[in-house]
This record gives sequence, structure tokens and C-alpha cells, in this order.
Amino acid sequence: MTSVDALVIKFDAGNVELRAALAREARALGFDCVGVTAPGMIENAGKYFLEFIASGGHGDMDWLAAQPERRVDPRGLWRDVRSVIMLGVNYGPDQDPLAILEQRTRAAISVYAQGDDYHDLIKKRLKALARWLVATAPSDVKVFVDTAAVMEKPLAQTARLGWQGKHTNLVSREFGSWLFLGAIYTTLELPRDDAEIDHCGSCQACLDICPTAAFPAPYKLDARRCISYLTIENKGPIPREFRKAIGNRIYGCDDCLAACPWNKFAQEGREAKLAARDELRAPELAELARLDDAAFRALFTKSPVKRIGRDRFLRNVLIAIGNSGDATLAEEARQLLDDASPLVRGAAVWALGQLVAREQFEALGANALANEHDDSVREEWQAAS
Repeated sequence: MTSVDALVIKFDAGNVELRAALAREARALGFDCVGVTAPGMIENAGKYFLEFIASGGHGDMDWLAAQPERRVDPRGLWRDVRSVIMLGVNYGPDQDPLAILEQRTRAAISVYAQGDDYHDLIKKRLKALARWLVATAPSDVKVFVDTAAVMEKPLAQTARLGWQGKHTNLVSREFGSWLFLGAIYTTLELPRDDAEIDHCGSCQACLDICPTAAFPAPYKLDARRCISYLTIENKGPIPREFRKAIGNRIYGCDDCLAACPWNKFAQEGREAKLAARDELRAPELAELARLDDAAFRALFTKSPVKRIGRDRFLRNVLIAIGNSGDATLAEEARQLLDDASPLVRGAAVWALGQLVAREQFEALGANALANEHDDSVREEWQAAS
């Protein structure tokens, strides 16, 4: 008899021993926390999600609004699911994420994107744990990490990994704001954890710190005002009303996460692949502005930043250059007035408008407009003049 056969005989699909063994195996694979919930436990979250979509708060993220029934109840995605195993990996930073905001000529990249792409690392671990589970207690499973119609944060709360704070992100008493989440759907009936309660109290530090007032009320987010949405999901020019508030944030924003008082209990992440790369901690805006497509791909290999592409990335860099207050960076923007991408050219126009004298700007505009055929770029020149 193999060891797997012995395990299959030993464990009853719903007993406490299997649940305990699952937790041990999850931690051995590198997960920092694990909990189990039932598919029918997030009805209220589903209601709030539908209200969020109806309000238009998801912006251009059409994938969120597509087939909402698959998201509001795990059984809408897979009707055979009986238990949902939620897992977390700590990626706590080794320094204050807000300190970089004072270095105006350097770029602020969200903590989660300074290391390797968490999707790849966590999915590999989820698959390993799923294989162990199927071998131990024969069943069907599906694994998900932030790429399917899964409401990870409400499920994590009902599995006792943390609670959704007033900024709508998950907060853990043990790991603060810094948990990557993954899910395993299974046909097994597993013992379930009690849901975590809300520990925010009267605190609203996360709401108060938001540079763009993206929270119309506690526990409600308007993604259209969120810097993470504007710099990552938004495909077009960044609306002018938000450009100054973006500061030097070129990919995502950690303000509401970093402001949470529960971070006093947070721990530095132990996974080396998720740790910040030195070249992404505080890169010079000038150097980033010079990246062509090949150099962009090389710098951000294995990084989630790569998915927005070089043009959107340079759009963000140029907004940060315009906010730098450093006139020496104007030349970097001027060099990009001839870029092949209208998105980049338009952002370069705005950056120059913030950094050079009016006479110089108007002279540059007169020359550029003579050869500019994109309406959005012409509009940038006219709006800045």
C-alpha cells in the first residue's frame, strides 16, 4: 500500500484531521495562512458588487461587469464546488512604502509590483496543494489566482484570513495590508472557519490619505478615481483633474494600504521572489523615460508591470515628470514629443507644460502642431496653451 493509499483510507472527506493536514501542507508549500469557507457565504458581498457595477464605479474594467452571476456566488463559476480553500502569501515590504513619494525625481512603484509576478508563484503553489488534496482525498478541484470571476476578498473574510477594511482591501491582524490571495475550489465538504469580524472601528486613515478621494463612503470605492486604476487599467490619457494628485506614482498606489494602523503587526515577506528588486525600488524618472519597447520588456521581465505595455508606462512616467518640479527633466519630455505613440506624445505635452516657461512651450507647440495629426494630442497642446 502506498503512502497516498494510506492517506485516502485514513481521512474522511469532512473530518478535522484532513483540515489540519491541509493547513500543514499549505504552510509547507509556502503559504502563510489558510482558511476554508462555503460557496454560499458571500451573499452580501455579491449584493454590494452588483451595486458597484450598476454605479459605473468599475470604469472601463468590462471584465468585472461581464457575467456577474459567475462572480457573486462561487457556484455560478462551478456548480459542483462544495468548499472554498482560501490561501494567503505575505508580501510585507521591508521599508515604508510612502517614503518614496518625497523623492519627486524618482518613480514610485506599488510594493506588489517591485518583485516577480505573484500570479506565477502562487498558481504554482496552488496547483501543488491541489494535487496533494486530490491524492489525499479523491475529489475534483479548480485553482484561481486573481484571473477569474472569483471574489477573493469576501471569500477570504469568510475563511477568517482577514476582513475587508473601509478601503475595500483585505486587512489581516497578523499581516496587515500585505497578503496575496489564491483560491482552491473543491467538491469536498471540508470543516469551515468562522468569518473574521471587522476590526476597523472608527478609524478612517485609509480614506483620509487617498490623494484622489476615490472613496465616496467607507467600504465603497470609485475605481475611476483610484490611482491604481488610472495608472494600470486605464488605457487612455489620464484625466487632467487627477494628474497633479498622482505625483510620482507610475504604477499603482499603496497609500490606503500603508496608512492602515494594523500594519504595526505586519511582518516582512519571507518569499525572496516577491521581494523588491533593487532597480525597481526608486528608479530615476529620467532613465525610465528613455526606455524603448525592448528595454521596457527587459527591465520588467517577470514583473506585473510588463502587462500595461511600454506606451501606458511612459504615459505614467511623463505625468510624474510633469509633477517633479525639476526643469532639467523637461528635455526627457521634449524627446518624446516625436514618439510613435499618441498616448506618449500627449503626456509629454502635459509634462512640458508644467516644466518650461510659457514662451518656450508655445514655440514648441507651434512647431509640433504643424506635424501632429492625432486629435487627442492636438487637444493636449490646446488645453495647455
